[in-house]
Amino acid sequence: QVQLVESGGGLAQAGGSLRLSCAASGGTYNINQVGWFRQAPGKKREFVARITWSSGSTYYTDSVKGRFTISRDNAKNTVALQMNSLKPEDTAVYYCSIDLGTDRGFEYWGQGTQVTVSS
Repeated sequence: QVQLVESGGGLAQAGGSLRLSCAASGGTYNINQVGWFRQAPGKKREFVARITWSSGSTYYTDSVKGRFTISRDNAKNTVALQMNSLKPEDTAVYYCSIDLGTDRGFEYWGQGTQVTVSS
């Protein structure tokens, strides 16, 4: 059973930076891709970024391009999300998720970590 633990959330000022980390354990030998998602109060969970485990290819939602960077450490089974030039609209609970290459897509989720950006 895959388990994911996020860390690194907190409070930042607009224009500041935070770095989130996601540690995966259990059944990680079959990871296809890892993604970060976020959910703001009263809104649906939305995709932020993803990275392909084998190739390192990345993809971002338009609103974070040029500001966020997703990276992976295959040896440590961790994925990071470096968030720069933060905006108040980035405030949300951030979740990492794993896709094991099945038709279920992103099916394993962490507990989430709160990111709050003040103006």
